[in-house]
Amino acid sequence: MTFIDDEHLIRRFRSGDVSAFEELVRAYQDRIYNLCRYMLRSPLDAQDAAQDVFLKAYKGLEDFKPNSSLYTWIYRIAVNTCLDYKRKSRREALKHKSLAETSPAAEPISTQIHNSKEASEAIQQALAELRENSRAVLVLREIEGLSYEEIAEVLSASVSAVKSRLSRARQEFRRVLRKKL
Repeated sequence: MTFIDDEHLIRRFRSGDVSAFEELVRAYQDRIYNLCRYMLRSPLDAQDAAQDVFLKAYKGLEDFKPNSSLYTWIYRIAVNTCLDYKRKSRREALKHKSLAETSPAAEPISTQIHNSKEASEAIQQALAELRENSRAVLVLREIEGLSYEEIAEVLSASVSAVKSRLSRARQEFRRVLRKKL
């Protein structure tokens, strides 16, 4: 992916050129949607979250301070938006738990994974079971391919904290995935 010239884009936007924001959306929409999809595990929630991310970016771009890159600033908004969605979803689930019918137990995952579709499903399920912070750092590094420095900016953490979190997230992921295989 070719990255847009952040400073030029911000100057154009601040001078009233709305097409500058449209360029930003085109440049980042697929990656933001994919990040949201991995974090939220629902295509519909991911679409809603991605729209919210760009709405927040639109509202905040006027005040954006270029002490970090536009790219990592938008990723930070996306991660925080997804975490907000997860918290809201959890609160709603608890609120309606007494009204919900018990669903039939999920079928156990086969101990032998024979094809890539089953492996992909096992990986998705393992990711889904990770703690939110573990999932976020793992998705940003392993799926989105962000550098440690970029992840540190997105998560507002030090590079050493990112490395430590990533190490723990990988261990947690391996532990959860082993149970599925």
